[in-house]
Amino acid sequence: MTDDSPWLVVGLGNPGPEYAGNRHNVGFMVADLLASRAGGKFKAHKSRAQVLEARIGAPGPGSRRIVLAKPQSYMNLSGGPVTALRDFYKVPTERIVAIHDELDIDYGALRLKLGGGDNGHNGLKSMTKSLGPDYHRVRFGIGRPPGRMQVADFVLKDFSSTERKELDYFVDRAADAVEALVVAGLERAQSSYNS
Repeated sequence: MTDDSPWLVVGLGNPGPEYAGNRHNVGFMVADLLASRAGGKFKAHKSRAQVLEARIGAPGPGSRRIVLAKPQSYMNLSGGPVTALRDFYKVPTERIVAIHDELDIDYGALRLKLGGGDNGHNGLKSMTKSLGPDYHRVRFGIGRPPGRMQVADFVLKDFSSTERKELDYFVDRAADAVEALVVAGLERAQSSYNS
């Protein structure tokens, strides 16, 4: 593996406009911001994903190749498109990053880690079944549902108007964390962004 072999950065979400603002789609929101920073547009790929090949980090030897992806299957089937992309681009599992919503972290807080369980997250469950657990995660806190609201209802609802006031800032910070992870490595990214 050369140092210029790509990273596969996967924003998890559900395809379609009806899901676009959902808490469960925050991975797509971060991927969209990374795409706009790279100055590129997603294109359909035969792996059932929207894909953009780009470089992130300062221009020059410190920059890294990434394949940015948004699976176009539903969340609980994310493993299929991610595995197809891994095979197509020949990306080792330790260079795969999943960006996803996380119930057990306060809204807007981030946790970066390598490996671990799926914590009931259907996108991670599908990815782990296909890839094994040893990929990176950028966990974007969405907090717990209020009262007795079911988890499924909560994650498939749009962010509240109060949350939306800070959402752009938190998405921007998550995109910074992804860039730091890929360019500077997990430990440095964790020390800067794990809140």
